[in-house]
Amino acid sequence: MQTVKIIALACFIALIASACDSNGVFDQNISTENEVWNRKNIARFEVDITDTTLANNLYVNLRNTTDYPNSNLYLFVTTTAPNGAVIRDTLECILANSYGKWLGKGIGKIKDNQILYKRMVRFPVAGAYTFEVEQAMRVDKLPGIVNVGLRIETVQQ
Repeated sequence: MQTVKIIALACFIALIASACDSNGVFDQNISTENEVWNRKNIARFEVDITDTTLANNLYVNLRNTTDYPNSNLYLFVTTTAPNGAVIRDTLECILANSYGKWLGKGIGKIKDNQILYKRMVRFPVAGAYTFEVEQAMRVDKLPGIVNVGLRIETVQQ
């Protein structure tokens, strides 16, 4: 009987958790090797966009450790549309405040940050979009970065 209650509770929690993210269109993270982001390792995300009428917010997900040597992180984000159009942006991600206190969620050594990249984006054409995120910190091996991700969510209007 106790096992049935545990299974029922686990199913209920899973149902609630999945219902909380109804706005999510895409959410994927890529881990770095040994918590070091090599400049040559570009995080690549393929996203199939079907609805061009909805506005979306785009976020870069970053998970860093407190061993990360800087308070910020510069990224190059390249977006390639299905029609071949390319947009390349530079994004500064603030990971610690001016007093050295780490931002983001998490207790202990690992901090999760969701950085707003673009707000209210309407994709001009439907199809497969490619997003490439690369570190732009002028070092070949950047320690303290656990993973990098991309999240796209529909804006509720």
